[in-house]
Amino acid sequence: MSGDKNSHLRLADRPADYQKLGIDPVTVAQFEDGQRMGTEKGRYDGWYFDAHLDDGATVVVTFYTKPSGSPNGPLAPGVTINLTLPDGRQFDRIYSTTADQLTMSKEKCDVRVGSNHLTGDLHRYRIMAAIEEISFEIELTGEVRPWRPKSGHFYFGSEGREKLFAWLPSVPQGLASVRYKVGDKEYRASGSGYHDHGWGDAPMQTLMHNWYWARAKVGPYTVIASHITATETYGYEIRIIYMLARGDEVIAGDDTRVSFQIERVATDRKTGKPVADITRYTYRDGDTRYVVTFERQKTILQTVFREEMPLIKRLLAKIIGFDGAYHRFTGKVTIEKFEKDVRVEIFDDHAIWELMYFGKTRSSHEPAHMLAATE
Repeated sequence: MSGDKNSHLRLADRPADYQKLGIDPVTVAQFEDGQRMGTEKGRYDGWYFDAHLDDGATVVVTFYTKPSGSPNGPLAPGVTINLTLPDGRQFDRIYSTTADQLTMSKEKCDVRVGSNHLTGDLHRYRIMAAIEEISFEIELTGEVRPWRPKSGHFYFGSEGREKLFAWLPSVPQGLASVRYKVGDKEYRASGSGYHDHGWGDAPMQTLMHNWYWARAKVGPYTVIASHITATETYGYEIRIIYMLARGDEVIAGDDTRVSFQIERVATDRKTGKPVADITRYTYRDGDTRYVVTFERQKTILQTVFREEMPLIKRLLAKIIGFDGAYHRFTGKVTIEKFEKDVRVEIFDDHAIWELMYFGKTRSSHEPAHMLAATE
């Protein structure tokens, strides 16, 4: 796709791209996890962390310079934390503050938003976040080296007028040691952790109609997988991102060898968006085939963006018909390896993944390979 002159969506991978970006085609440098965009209109940076812990809890923390869906305004730094306890209780907290409470480094990941702090060097990270009665102290140690799909820079539109979304999985898989508090009660646990960094120069909803994104640690394997559909402006073009590592070695990363399927699709009652119980990525390389299947067991977060907006913006969103929504799921992930159609390996574990659906529901207008029978 990157070489198609008629493509609306280009993943930069030309020698000139790497030279212009000042990055190496393979090795990730520390500055890539630091501040990458300015703070002027349209530009934003965001840092994401998640972990599923051995006590059954799920933790998600994000730091951002502006909400990625509304970067055209002034700096509006914030932190979000989402905690799902082993007993099913959920806590979602947002901390928003003023520009003078934000500091960032361009040399490395070192971000402060008020008293919240995220810092790291592509291998070890420390995250401290506290909002109201919920607080976290997190140590993340990478077990899989930093990786990005080619340059990690996705350009939408014709050259000269391109819009950017960039993405770097700084820690595709790591060991997370977490101390978290809910009120006066303190918990300690460890488990599988992940960290990435995203940035861009346009509101995400103007570039992407929807995406599924997932990551998991399963037996000896680490997988990162995403299926992105661009907006109508960019021809609803599809892009798959895929990385499969065994131990610290990336063994599959060519998105052209991957197919994507969804099954058991139903309309979510709260958001009105089509949600699949099964998402599956199949990677083929000669006689070898890897099948990664995510099976939804629980939806731990549903957000209708219009409901989160101030009244005036909410009314404007209703007038223009904006009904974007976000879903986060937990469930079972299975990785199967086949040689000449004979299954030679199978592993399963717990995973966390998401569906972002900015655009209007397309239903019957989905690409053929996205369609599935609705229950």
